[in-house]
Amino acid sequence: MEKMIAGDLYRPGDPELVAARKRGQSLAAAYNATRYGDEAARRALLAELLGSGGDSVVIRPPFHVDYGINIHFGPDCFLNFGVVCLDVCPIHVGRGTQIGPYTQLISADHPRDPEIRRQGLENGRPIHIGENVWIGASVLILPGVTIGEDAVIGGGAVVTRDVAPGAIVAGNPARPLRG
Repeated sequence: MEKMIAGDLYRPGDPELVAARKRGQSLAAAYNATRYGDEAARRALLAELLGSGGDSVVIRPPFHVDYGINIHFGPDCFLNFGVVCLDVCPIHVGRGTQIGPYTQLISADHPRDPEIRRQGLENGRPIHIGENVWIGASVLILPGVTIGEDAVIGGGAVVTRDVAPGAIVAGNPARPLRG
């Protein structure tokens, strides 16, 4: 697990990682089976699933993770339906950030060298999202991206690079919009 979280090459079939994925995906499945109004059950499941922030984040199911324990939310975050977090490396989301439906936060990556891929090795890079960020629907945030506080990411954007604080970006690949 340590190599994976550090962004080093790792084997995804390692028994410790397989057990951690089963745990995370089982907790996410239990969370996804809850209904509106099941707040006590939802809070308990998020507290067990997430690395931190399960006490005040609002997540509309379904919510999908690799591990869950590498996801950290600041207070008062909101995630709409269908968000996917591939959290092989840490994903940090700042206070008050709102994430639209069907957005994907992908910290999982693969080596560019085909020989290393043939060996079955993988890697990842962390994602950092600042406070009060608004991420529109169906956004894809790729490994290693940092999004500054107060930024806005337009719906459908593919974020391949860091986004400056207060910037408004959209498109594929995401680019700053002119005011």
